[in-house]
Amino acid sequence: MNSMTGYGKGVAEKDGIKVTAEFKSVNHRFLDLSFKLPGMYRFAEGIVRAVISSRFSRGHIDVFLNVEDAREGGGAVLNERLAADYLKIGKRLGEMGYVNDITAAAAVRVPDMVETALPDENDETLSAAIAEAAEKAAKALASMRFSEGNRLEADIKEKVASMREVVREIELRAPDVVTEHRLKLEERVREALAGAEVDEARLLNEVAVYADRVAVDEEITRLKSHIENYLEIMAAEGPKGKKLDFLTQEAGREVNTIGSKCNDLYITKRVLTLKNIVETVREQVQNIE
Repeated sequence: MNSMTGYGKGVAEKDGIKVTAEFKSVNHRFLDLSFKLPGMYRFAEGIVRAVISSRFSRGHIDVFLNVEDAREGGGAVLNERLAADYLKIGKRLGEMGYVNDITAAAAVRVPDMVETALPDENDETLSAAIAEAAEKAAKALASMRFSEGNRLEADIKEKVASMREVVREIELRAPDVVTEHRLKLEERVREALAGAEVDEARLLNEVAVYADRVAVDEEITRLKSHIENYLEIMAAEGPKGKKLDFLTQEAGREVNTIGSKCNDLYITKRVLTLKNIVETVREQVQNIE
């Protein structure tokens, strides 16, 4: 199982080119990519997107890319036309009596004197370096998301085991609620009638109505089924986050129904425990791919 939170970095060097790719991922309903690339490297979005899409199905991923091109003709280039004009003007000013103190250090500080060479989108070496760095970053990100996912899986399994135990306690207690109500109802009726004969049929009818109103057998059965489904989904291959999220919503509904039906302190306490567990699981599955 994979989390949607993680970080990965990859570096690739090829024939004078060094590319550094960094991916930062957080949870998101779908796969959402945000590129933080220098304007001249926008063409790299397609390369990186293909790498990420092949590995991940969900998560918001920020993509950072840095390229260092030390090849001849790559990186910074001199604007020779501007340099020649700048030198010509300096000589002319010198002839007019000004001190000509033009140096290389002063010249490179002139705006637009040094420009960045635009990369060639069809440069196979550059594209290969970008793809390699992206693959390494994606692999590192996948590794971190897997590790975090394993931690989440272990914690969710522990919570599911707790849910199972609490549901069992409710299941054992539920029949006693009806029995205790019958005894209390019968006692009150006898006290009210002051020793007169009790209409057993009517008493049984009242108990039957109450028993139907507070019966939680169906909710318990469905909740136990949901608990087993948690384990089945986590054991299956592929993305699990959306399935677990939906399952948690269904489990929450069953717990709320049990709480609204049973007017019993013992069961109410267990329902509150279940609500706390379900809410914790809900927060965790939000971060699962």
